[in-house]
Amino acid sequence: MARSVWLVKLIKKAFPGRFLLAKVTSVPIIGRAVEHLLFRGDDLMYLPKTRTIQVNKPVDRPGEIVLPSQVVEHFIEKANYHWIMDVCICRDAMQCEDYPIDMGCLFLGEAASGINPKLGRSVSREEALEHVQRCRDVGLVHMVGRNKLDSVWLGVSPSNKLLTICNCCPCCCLWRVLPHIAPRIGDKVTRMPGVTVTVKDLCVGCGACTEDVCFADAISLYNGRAVIGDACRGCGRCVEVCPEGAIELSLDGWDSVDESIRRVSRLVDVT
Repeated sequence: MARSVWLVKLIKKAFPGRFLLAKVTSVPIIGRAVEHLLFRGDDLMYLPKTRTIQVNKPVDRPGEIVLPSQVVEHFIEKANYHWIMDVCICRDAMQCEDYPIDMGCLFLGEAASGINPKLGRSVSREEALEHVQRCRDVGLVHMVGRNKLDSVWLGVSPSNKLLTICNCCPCCCLWRVLPHIAPRIGDKVTRMPGVTVTVKDLCVGCGACTEDVCFADAISLYNGRAVIGDACRGCGRCVEVCPEGAIELSLDGWDSVDESIRRVSRLVDVT
């Protein structure tokens, strides 16, 4: 049953406390219960921002350019139902001042047809493609995959017929809780296959990449040099903000795109 608007308002009021709630999942019995109820079977990945990547394998499809956004576009083209939220619940809850609040999540698949019409609207394939392009244009980062939490709070089912495409900002994203949440849950959010992020010798240790840039707090300074840890999800924001051009993000060509599509397709049917 689709959720009523009052419940969504309640969720938004509770949203600022997400870091405290995430820390509670470190208690084993609570973490297992939360994982089962809200995240069981999930697989989500951040897609690098297009202008931050280098393709490190020869392109084997002449005349085509390899872009992470092609993962999103593949599923939009394939889906039989497209739904855009009127607002981003994360940015609305945090009263975001840096990114547009009205650029909400895009949901694809049969289950999206059950979302409360007071929360958004059904759109055409073309409108969905335009929406994600606008999100990229203002600097938002796509996160795509199966997220049982969305089917729960939206009150729709089945969860394997709901594909989530979030358009995330670094200041308000729900998954800023990654450094605090239990690993059994946090590990469901990954980088795109074939993405590598490295720090080059140009790094001067200015710290620009450590200042509220990384979703996962995966960057730190050590001996006057930026170090990227295993928690990195490969969004590419650190590449974008580095004034020295000292951070490089590379992508394994079409292999990365194809593997991303296969991973999502195994869990979600949008047709």
